Amino acid sequence: MAESHDTIRYLIFDVEAVADGELVSRVRYPKESLLPADAVKRFRDEQMAEKGNDFLPFTFMLPISVAIAKVDAGYRLCDLTVLDEPEFRPHEITRRFWQGWTHYRQPTFVTFNGRGYDLPVLELAAYRYGINLAKWFAVDGRSYDQPRNRYNIEAHTDLMDLVSNFGATRVAGGLNLLANLIGKPGKTGVDGSQVQGMYEAGKVDEINNYCRCDVLDTYFVFLRSRVLLGKLSLEEEHTIVLDTKSWLEKQAETHPVYQHYLSHWGDWSPPA
Repeated sequence: MAESHDTIRYLIFDVEAVADGELVSRVRYPKESLLPADAVKRFRDEQMAEKGNDFLPFTFMLPISVAIAKVDAGYRLCDLTVLDEPEFRPHEITRRFWQGWTHYRQPTFVTFNGRGYDLPVLELAAYRYGINLAKWFAVDGRSYDQPRNRYNIEAHTDLMDLVSNFGATRVAGGLNLLANLIGKPGKTGVDGSQVQGMYEAGKVDEINNYCRCDVLDTYFVFLRSRVLLGKLSLEEEHTIVLDTKSWLEKQAETHPVYQHYLSHWGDWSPPA
């Protein structure tokens, strides 16, 4: 599966982020001189007590893993990469992400809940690091043409928006459910709530593997959404899925996580 800046039409991506402990300490507890780790733990405990989960607002987060699937106009996977491997520096991840979007001539972003989390993390990181995003914000253009417009699906297709009718309903089960509906692995032991603890334990490779698998699930859900919208026939989707499976089998030699993904693979069949 070859790629060039002319052939890539979609960038399907997922972001994993961790709390910036120094920022949490400075903003949330300015008079207490808490160590970064202690500030994060306190903030998470407060969130759990107040909201029933310990997810922190994206404004306090740093991207430490971004996996991207590069897909051509025929919906075929050309490559799947993790940015700034093996250093995984937040500033370099952010720079490469936005540089890649420009390099491939502003392809369509595809995410699951990317409008609510992944893109805000990367936009705020660009603000933090002083990266020019004039083409992404495009504030001088007509509002409905601006890439950040919620209904501009040519700039960004958020699959959660598609399924929920732009938030009219709640997608209970999320990406995991949508992947399982079509026989794909979904969550296989790791979820986003574990990333902070994994990072603190030095399990960076495991985080990146989890991010890769989330992108694969998003890709297969995206393919089925194209069937739903009449952009692909079911037969065409089936062919692309089998080709992608073969690609993963070959890539598993250098990326063992794909073997793990394939071990949870299920072939979808239409009702008799």
